[in-house]
Amino acid sequence: MSAPTYDLGKLHGGLRLPAEKRLATNQSIQLLPLPEQLFLPLSQHVGDAAQPIVNIGERVLKGQLIAETDSSLSAPIHASSSGKVIAIEPWPVARRYGNRAPCIVIECDGDDKPIDAMESVAGYESLTPDDLLLQIMRGGIVGLGGAVFPTAQKLMAAISGPLDYLILNGVECEPYISCDDMLMRERAEEVIRGAQILMHALQLSKCYVVTESDKPEAIRSLGEAMGKIADDRLILKQVPTIYPSGGEDQLVQLVTNLEVPSGGLPTDVGCVVQNVGTAAAIHRWINLGEPLISRITTITGDGISNPLNVSARLGTRVADAVEFAGGYTDRANQLVVGGPMTGKSVTTDDIPLVKATNCILVLSETPDIGPEMPCIRCGECSAVCPIQLLPQQLFWYACADDEKQLRKHGLTDCIECGCCDLVCPSHIPLTADFRQAKARMLEMADEKARAERARRRFESRNERLAADKQQREEELANQKRQAKSIGSAEIQAMLDRSKEKKEDD
Repeated sequence: MSAPTYDLGKLHGGLRLPAEKRLATNQSIQLLPLPEQLFLPLSQHVGDAAQPIVNIGERVLKGQLIAETDSSLSAPIHASSSGKVIAIEPWPVARRYGNRAPCIVIECDGDDKPIDAMESVAGYESLTPDDLLLQIMRGGIVGLGGAVFPTAQKLMAAISGPLDYLILNGVECEPYISCDDMLMRERAEEVIRGAQILMHALQLSKCYVVTESDKPEAIRSLGEAMGKIADDRLILKQVPTIYPSGGEDQLVQLVTNLEVPSGGLPTDVGCVVQNVGTAAAIHRWINLGEPLISRITTITGDGISNPLNVSARLGTRVADAVEFAGGYTDRANQLVVGGPMTGKSVTTDDIPLVKATNCILVLSETPDIGPEMPCIRCGECSAVCPIQLLPQQLFWYACADDEKQLRKHGLTDCIECGCCDLVCPSHIPLTADFRQAKARMLEMADEKARAERARRRFESRNERLAADKQQREEELANQKRQAKSIGSAEIQAMLDRSKEKKEDD
């Protein structure tokens, strides 16, 4: 292992926010008890929902495949514990803002019995990268940093071009969230083992394991794990404790000094970024045979009696997790799934923990930001934007629904970090406006695509009708020519017979 590097780099804009992480990091990760029922949404990832392959009344085992993929962008779902499937029905979920989505409901039997085939892939080093990626896909692994993009598909797309670096993202810059920090403190070796698997799949010889400079316990644990494994391809690196330094593009720039192009991906500059939790999940699947059926989740906020980090089975209700954390305090007022900057405020705790649930945040009060006022063009939003956009210009174009200018000024590059909201003296909800503008742009793009498909169908139909008409006209003309030719021949034959008859007379 090379020595840790301390070049903290520079990030344009961003904010130094109160960490608020000590609430949940003063005790070790706790194992959340099995609930009576598990609610497993069929869509816990970017892309198409998985399709159930079990029936109501069927008994399942821990780790058993219960929903399979039938598209190029999806991820399978596995049973988080043993029990009986009692329903496949809509249930409230956080990723759709509390709307219901199809879920497989399992009544746990308490035995937690795993399937017989729950064993490791012996000698993954002997597998080809393609075979290893297919195996990763079967484990239901997705990005656990929040994007939940199916990991295997992301890696498959990455290897189609030249690559230089793998970057493991342990930068947990959003306040309150500490699940990755605790993972790196207590299970650092799992992260490093997962990094080795990823390097083999990508055929890379350099991996940066990156965390923030204010995480000394995680840095020490990662260093010890690297020393134990003794793999010179791994480099431990620190970055500034500035929000949002954990964004993919920002992290690539901080670590490699390469700038991801507008509208591009880290792979455009030779980098693949994976969350440290994703790497640990890959290790547990490939080396230990456990698919993605649990994750570490932070339960915190001043509305929680005993903030902590838990290792929770996917499908556990938020209500059960909060109860384990001592329940709500008398001051509990707002429930957020995720962090205070990018999380989703929800109105029910009946929603299940899913692959994307990195934090359950309960706050005692909703921040009073004051009434919205006209923009005074102070430029504070531009100063803190980590993408170096012009939020005030985007705001005017969003109000005018000017899609052309929104695209020209880079709205699609906005990562919705919320920095501009925090510094706006006029209390304009810029991030919400940009999110809505993006949605309208997608709708308009869909409408244009549908109109283009309709136009092509219309033109194709007209071309087909014109071709049919031309064919009929040509056939009719041929018939007329044939008829005329036959008629002329008959007349000539009659004349010849008449002439012959006269000659005979």
